[in-house]
Amino acid sequence: MLTTRDLDGAPTWLDLATPDLAGAESFYGGLFGWTLTSQGTSQGPGAGEYGVFRRDGKAVAGARTVPPAAASVWTLYFHTRDADAAARAVRAGGGTVDQEPADLPGPGRAALFTDPAGARFAVRQPGTGQGFGLVNAPGALCWTELRTADIPSAMAFYRAVIGVDSATVPLPGGTGTYLLLTPPGPADDTSFGGVVPLAADPSGTGPHWTPYVEVPDPDATAARTARLGGTVRLPPADLHGVGRLAHLTDPHGARFAVIHSAAPGD
Repeated sequence: MLTTRDLDGAPTWLDLATPDLAGAESFYGGLFGWTLTSQGTSQGPGAGEYGVFRRDGKAVAGARTVPPAAASVWTLYFHTRDADAAARAVRAGGGTVDQEPADLPGPGRAALFTDPAGARFAVRQPGTGQGFGLVNAPGALCWTELRTADIPSAMAFYRAVIGVDSATVPLPGGTGTYLLLTPPGPADDTSFGGVVPLAADPSGTGPHWTPYVEVPDPDATAARTARLGGTVRLPPADLHGVGRLAHLTDPHGARFAVIHSAAPGD
């Protein structure tokens, strides 16, 4: 499961690029009960006005402004001990360095990338600032998922860039298998995501990372998304042994998912 500890190759932060910071605060506040604390103007990758979303006073994500013509997107940041080495590995693996590694006050050193298939992600080499203050709780990140066409190539790329490890596990009910993502080293329940073949994604979007937020009622969250101006991409559905989930977008098109995770044994 996700953790607030900094583990090599695991998610350490999540932020939203949006042309409308006030609108994002209204939407996600209404959806998840998040509040936004302004951090002023950021420096380095994605420079612009920056804020931190909090749930019950604990940091769950960030948000930064981008020009109206830029894509609105959620970006996952993965922990690395060396952001510059990660950038070199991205180039060597056929990916793109969208924002060169740069020092940020507090958070550390960060860079934005696109993998060879077109999925956007980032790395963060922590400094003195805190990453996640809350995960695996209602209104907080609880899972991540990569959708890509060539899974073996993707895994070779991410292994070289951030050291992520993977293992194939059976799906509950004997309905197939799932590629589980973990930090390198012995497994100790620190899996943080999975990989799904792009062909299995009926939404018709290209390769991408999806953040999952835990919610008590995906049906109510999907209905509230529509009322707040977002879109339900994939309506709520049960996945045996996993939970009930839905795929959504905010009013500016940033994709995310919500899930009510199944209790152990369900």
